[in-house]
Amino acid sequence: MRTKSTGRKKINIVTLGCSKNLYDSEVLMGQLKASGKDVVHEEKGDIVVINTCGFIDNAKEESINTILDFVEAKNRGEVEKVFVTGCLSERYKPDLEKEIPNVDQYFGTRDLPILLKHLGADYRHELVGERLTTTPKHYAYLKISEGCDRPCSFCAIPLMRGKHTSTPIEKLVLEAENLARQGTKELILIAQDLTYYGLDIYRKRALAELLRALAKVDGIQWIRLHYAFPSGFPEDVLDVIREEEKICNYIDIPLQHINTEILQSMKRGTTHEKTNMLLQKFREKVPDMAIRTTLIVGYPGETEEKFQELKAWVEAQQFDRLGCFTYSHEENTAAFALEDDVPQDVKERRVEEIMEVQAQISWAKNQRKIGKVFKCIFDRKEGNYFVGRTEYDSPDVDNTVLVSAKDAYISPGDFANVLITSAEEFDLYGEIVD
Repeated sequence: MRTKSTGRKKINIVTLGCSKNLYDSEVLMGQLKASGKDVVHEEKGDIVVINTCGFIDNAKEESINTILDFVEAKNRGEVEKVFVTGCLSERYKPDLEKEIPNVDQYFGTRDLPILLKHLGADYRHELVGERLTTTPKHYAYLKISEGCDRPCSFCAIPLMRGKHTSTPIEKLVLEAENLARQGTKELILIAQDLTYYGLDIYRKRALAELLRALAKVDGIQWIRLHYAFPSGFPEDVLDVIREEEKICNYIDIPLQHINTEILQSMKRGTTHEKTNMLLQKFREKVPDMAIRTTLIVGYPGETEEKFQELKAWVEAQQFDRLGCFTYSHEENTAAFALEDDVPQDVKERRVEEIMEVQAQISWAKNQRKIGKVFKCIFDRKEGNYFVGRTEYDSPDVDNTVLVSAKDAYISPGDFANVLITSAEEFDLYGEIVD
């Protein structure tokens, strides 16, 4: 066992789950730094804070395994304290305290001031929009609201994140200005539900108004939308995407399914026909828009016939980007009262079928890009290539553009025009042009 350090303690923040969790970790790190703490992200530290995910089974398992790993490290004397926060801790705190008692303390998703106090720091209200970003400095996530008021039957997020709460436009603009001064060029707007933004504080859907305000921030060149909800989508947002050069022609809108009976059971507030009408409006108003969606297969009552309807619809809609997940039977959700009647192997086979269709769609779309020039932002060098993205691609989840490091030099965060010379299912290859 090592001898405990008597010097300055290093606090290691470990983030699991989605970009919204990452944002929360960055806020925590900013608060700690403002109190003079030595804080790192996913490096060695004397004190560990694990920001957990509790969304679906796989995420919960990863979070629990991570907690157990650090508890073992604590038992070996490699770390002094282990704290747990985030969604899993919010949802299962009594169970976790009972099953893993060697954690020093558990905190919920809205316990930041209490967590800071236990870390020897004060919560500083004046730190509006100030945080330690963990992404490459040229792009950053901007969380515009917390929580969710949607009643989706399969989703436990309202249990963990609470009711929808929008952040005022002026605070978000201030945060964007701070990020721009630090070198951020691309903002990725995130929330549990972007399209609900403003209803609680402005009594109207105000996403379009927010986008126009953010587009005025000097230094920000791209603004990207993630996690829009299809029901009640504010169509004035499409006008802003079309008119404002800084708003990427891109939207991430999780549609989850297309069979009307499944959608009604999911409590999505839409139907097959209404979903198709919305997608048609997207393409009419913003013909150059890349649409990303996510789907759930294996939801209770998804017969083979209903799955085939979904599969045929994916083929017909030709989404630019698509992710697919197996249904997770989550306690305390409305769907938990239903029989989880689709076997796991069937769920997994259906994911594979959907993703095979999407791979073919993506390959065909990428072939049509050969010979065209796209403005790209470059994120990093990886092996023999500089890795970039078009405005139609979000980091980590979408396609990449690869330029040979033998033929050019590009600094991370640089924009460049790239002529596409060849393409695979999910990667484009090209060369820099003037």
